[in-house]
Amino acid sequence: MSRGASRGGEPGGGGSGLQVERFRWWHIDEVLPIEADLFGAEQWSAAMFWNELASGHHYLVATERGVLLGYAGLTAVSGEEAWVQNIAVCRAAQRRGVGRLLLRALLTEAARLRVRGTLLEVAADNAPAQRLYAAHGFEAIGVRRGYYQPSNTDALVMRRDEELTNG
Repeated sequence: MSRGASRGGEPGGGGSGLQVERFRWWHIDEVLPIEADLFGAEQWSAAMFWNELASGHHYLVATERGVLLGYAGLTAVSGEEAWVQNIAVCRAAQRRGVGRLLLRALLTEAARLRVRGTLLEVAADNAPAQRLYAAHGFEAIGVRRGYYQPSNTDALVMRRDEELTNG
């Protein structure tokens, strides 16, 4: 699965206190328990996050009153496309618009980069995430069989063409 706000954040809707800010190295220890809870054996390691940040990819965290609720990342490939690397929200904060806020921030960054399309992979059994992506203009364009390991879960590949969605 898979980053446009500056440090200091972007308020979420309705005065909820939700903020989006740049993912920094010191957030890694806070995201690892979320990774473990949501993804189990398929979780990313600290080294994987370090590599993403060191490579200059666009990563964000969502916080509320100083508590990290979720994170997301975007990688631009050439000038043509961007890939959502991950979007994850701790279970206690799911269904509160945190994922939507993070996705919109990533799409803002993709628009700033003027990419033609944004792509992502999502677990075939993750219907809530698929609905979120579809609501933001993503369409399924393929399947990667057995993509997530060791569970052997299929991934849907979804794409949003920026010239068709206009942000």
